[in-house]
Amino acid sequence: MDRLIAADVFINIVEQGSMTGAANALDMSRSMISRYLSQMEDWADTRLLHRSTRRLSLTPAGEQVLEHCRALLAMAAEVPVAGALDSKAPSGQLRISCSQTFAQEALPLMQRFLRQHPQVSLDLHVSNDAVNLVEQRIDLAIRVTNELDPNLIARPLGQCRSMLVASPDYLHQAGTPYSPQALADHNCLTYAYFSSQWQFQQDDARVSIPVKGSFSADESTVLLNAAVEGMGVTLQPWYVALPRVKSGALVQLLPDWQPTTLGVYGLYRSRRHQSAALRAMLDSLVDYFEQIEM
Repeated sequence: MDRLIAADVFINIVEQGSMTGAANALDMSRSMISRYLSQMEDWADTRLLHRSTRRLSLTPAGEQVLEHCRALLAMAAEVPVAGALDSKAPSGQLRISCSQTFAQEALPLMQRFLRQHPQVSLDLHVSNDAVNLVEQRIDLAIRVTNELDPNLIARPLGQCRSMLVASPDYLHQAGTPYSPQALADHNCLTYAYFSSQWQFQQDDARVSIPVKGSFSADESTVLLNAAVEGMGVTLQPWYVALPRVKSGALVQLLPDWQPTTLGVYGLYRSRRHQSAALRAMLDSLVDYFEQIEM
């Protein structure tokens, strides 16, 4: 059976919430939907969905396969237009939504991209809020998350590891935590867009720690600067925290425990009619995240 069709079927089952819904969306019989799902599970050699009389839900393996299916369809959709895109230089304005942290850290990338593509202009929409790509005329949203909007096309750009850090002054005053559980006794600087449960893994051991503190913010750069000022402990993207650790402004904590790794995605509206400028930016972002220490 065609793996691209099977991937599309699997994505639709998840997005529609049922095999019947997927059959209606794809104008395909329910028995054919079931056959494609069965074949997907044979290829993955594991169950991808929990089935009950009321609803379907993804297994852990199903979550991974769903991400790969989306990436597979995104790449496949780009192949037919590659020749046409190569013959047309990227041009026009790209409106990009991204966080303040990324906007600051990726300025060299933006400068290099504009030098390579002089007919393109960039307009950054700096925000962590969910955006309506159509209403706000956003061509590309760059997000760090493990919870994707099923209504948007997501191209995986890389992965973002996190680092637990605090300043030497804070640790001198409050002491150094030597286990995830010890964070309950510390002032943890929390990020408004993520859960106040910090998750860590060491080999096969996984723990989820409820944390609290006197300061929170909706921008990680603010939390980073607060940590440098000695206000508490914070989780930061690895590539942002590492230079401060090397300079001595921050200290890495619990290096043997790995915080949850997040995916970095480029979100856009459609696989079809993708402009040369958008495709060039997506390719540049993939290269960028491969080169930096995440």
